Amino acid sequence: MTNKTRHVTYMGLALSAGLLAGCVQVGEQSDDEPDLTEMSAEEYAEYLIFESNSFKLDQEVQEGGTARERMQQDELQRLCSDTRNRPHGEVANRIVAMARESFEYPEGGIQLGDWEKGAELARSGYGYRIGHNYDNPERTVGGNCYACHQMDPEELAYGNIGPSLSNYGELRGNTEAVRRFVYEMIYNPHAYFPCTAMPRMGHNGFLEQESISHIMAYLLDPESPVNARKVDPDVEMDPASAPAGDTGF
Repeated sequence: MTNKTRHVTYMGLALSAGLLAGCVQVGEQSDDEPDLTEMSAEEYAEYLIFESNSFKLDQEVQEGGTARERMQQDELQRLCSDTRNRPHGEVANRIVAMARESFEYPEGGIQLGDWEKGAELARSGYGYRIGHNYDNPERTVGGNCYACHQMDPEELAYGNIGPSLSNYGELRGNTEAVRRFVYEMIYNPHAYFPCTAMPRMGHNGFLEQESISHIMAYLLDPESPVNARKVDPDVEMDPASAPAGDTGF
């Protein structure tokens, strides 16, 4: 072994020892830090969100208050978390009852708005975001419907978390029962599907009643491109008579 080779070897050993020592030092836990290995999954989640400084919880949010307040679960969310979004029996009935109690209906009944405005709202995901960009509260909040649903059959970009709503009005009509069902689904869908992934757009104040009426028009108005593809009118159905699991949302 030459002197140069021996020198490089010793340097490598020294660096390795230093790295190992550093790893041991980093791995040591101070008395002030919590023992993560002793936490339950729920405790660990609470720690990561609220105590680890992983999130900027003091930033202001559009509805007022801070991100910390928004991250606090309400009773319905806690029930869904406790059941891993699979509630049964009494818990499911409790969630449905809570959702139904939250409904507020527009004066004069549930009517359709402007489907063209509804098309813009269905595509817009603006509002109530947490991050570096400021969401102007004076700007109309979007429904972001296309993130989860197909609506206009000619639209290429849409999500598939929820079922397709293409031709929804053509298939189901525009009866009072249909309008009420669609309104309630947008307002608080847990009344029909406990612990659904669909947001409570009306109950949480994300969408005003006027915006809901425009989105409903986009979904139900026969002139809307959502219903442009004609189908057999005999297929029209009322939500109450639809097969189980085929309410369309």
